[in-house]
Amino acid sequence: MARLSLIALIVLSALVAVSGTQFVRPTYDVIGRVYCDTCRCGFETPASTYIAGAKVRVECHLRETGEVTYTVDGVTDNTGSYKIQVADDHEDEYCESVLLWSPQNGCAVLEPGRERARVVLSRNTGIVSNKRIANNLGFQSDTQLPECAQLLAQYQEVED
Repeated sequence: MARLSLIALIVLSALVAVSGTQFVRPTYDVIGRVYCDTCRCGFETPASTYIAGAKVRVECHLRETGEVTYTVDGVTDNTGSYKIQVADDHEDEYCESVLLWSPQNGCAVLEPGRERARVVLSRNTGIVSNKRIANNLGFQSDTQLPECAQLLAQYQEVED
């Protein structure tokens, strides 16, 4: 009888230990940078600058309807970098880093195609780390720097 009680206690302890691990809420660190496209070319160049104090949001949406289910905001540091902590696994959703606002006068227009970046926030990806690196997000400068023509010639993006 004592042996049966001991086995039951061991099995019960194992079940509690296993079920307890299922209720641990994962957290993810979404990391990225926000830049100013000073050459107005649609991508980062050596002339691009990084924006301190820009507001960024991580938002998750239901795959079926696109309804927003989760949001958390962050602000870039003096290097234009942000790190936003996101709670929970978002396996059945798609999540994105989204630009909200630039404090920089002359560089506050969202750059088309660079205003949001998709991030996967689920354990079922094979990614071991909880860090998720988003593509850099960009604002477009109101004016193009004078040295951009020469710089873009290196990319062969300048028309004759």
